[in-house]
Amino acid sequence: MKAVVATAAGGPDVLELVDLPDPLPGPGQIRVRVKAAGVQPFDIGVRQGWAPRGIEIRHPQLLGNEFAGVVDLLGPDVTAFAPGDAVVGFAVLACYAEYVVVNVDQVVVKPAAMSFEQAGGLSGSGQAAHTALEDLGVGAGDTLLVHAAAGGVGTVAVQLAKQRGATVIGTASEANHEYLRELGAIPVTYGPGLVERVRAVASNGVDAALDGAGAEALRASVELVADRSRIGTLVAFDLVDELGVRALFSRRSGDRLAALIAAHPRVHVRATYPLADAAAAHRDVEAGHGRGKVVIVP
Repeated sequence: MKAVVATAAGGPDVLELVDLPDPLPGPGQIRVRVKAAGVQPFDIGVRQGWAPRGIEIRHPQLLGNEFAGVVDLLGPDVTAFAPGDAVVGFAVLACYAEYVVVNVDQVVVKPAAMSFEQAGGLSGSGQAAHTALEDLGVGAGDTLLVHAAAGGVGTVAVQLAKQRGATVIGTASEANHEYLRELGAIPVTYGPGLVERVRAVASNGVDAALDGAGAEALRASVELVADRSRIGTLVAFDLVDELGVRALFSRRSGDRLAALIAAHPRVHVRATYPLADAAAAHRDVEAGHGRGKVVIVP
C-alpha cells in the first residue's frame, strides 16, 4: 500500500510517500480502505519530534489518528461488520495510508448524510472536544470560552457545548466570526485586549475555558475564570503546573465515538490533499487561523 511516513523529526519536507506491505487483520479486527484521514496538530507535533505519552516514535513513522473508509477485509470471527460497510474510526499513528487495520471497537458506521471527507476529520478532533467538555464539567447555564473556536476541535466543542445548554464565546480571527455565529457562538477577536473584549460580552462572567490556541489564550483564561480546575489546555502543557490549570487529553473509545456521531456535529472541510501532498497539508494546518479541518484523501 501507499503510505506517508516521517523519515525523521523536522519540517514538512521529512514526510515521504512510501510503499509498505498491505496490513492484515487479526482476530477481532477489520481492514479498512481509507477514503479520508484528518490532519491534526497532534500529527504536526509528532512530525516535529514530540512523543505522546506512552508512545515510542520510530522513524520512518506513520502518521494520522482519524479516518473514514470502507471495510475491505475481516479478521477471524468478526461478525459486526461486512466488506463494503462505510465506517468512521480512529487509530494511533496509522491513518495516512491506503489501508488501516483496527479493532472492531475503534469504528462505528458512517452516517449516510456525512461525506467521507467530513467523517475522516471528525473522530480524533471530535473525541478531543467531547472529552474536554466532560473534564471541564460544561453544562446548562455555564458560559464557556473556547480558544481557536473555528478550528477542528473548537468547531465541535462549540456545537456540543451549545447542545449541553451552555453559552459559548469563541475566539477567532475576524474572518471566521460569521462562521462562529452560524455554529451558535459569540465571536471575539484574539490578540491584545482579549480579556476586556470577553468581559464585554460575558454578562454573567466565564465559568470554564477550553484552550486550543496556546500560551496567550491560556493566560487570558486565568484572568477570566475563577475556578482553575475548569480551565483546560490541549496544547500549552508546559504552563499547566505554573498556572494550576488542567492538561486535557482525549479518551477515545467506540462508545464515545458513537455518542459523538449521534450528536450530529457539523464538520467543515476547508481543504483536501492527496497522500503525495501530505507535506502541503501539514503546511496548511501549521499556517494557523484556518476554519475547520484539513483532510488527506488517499
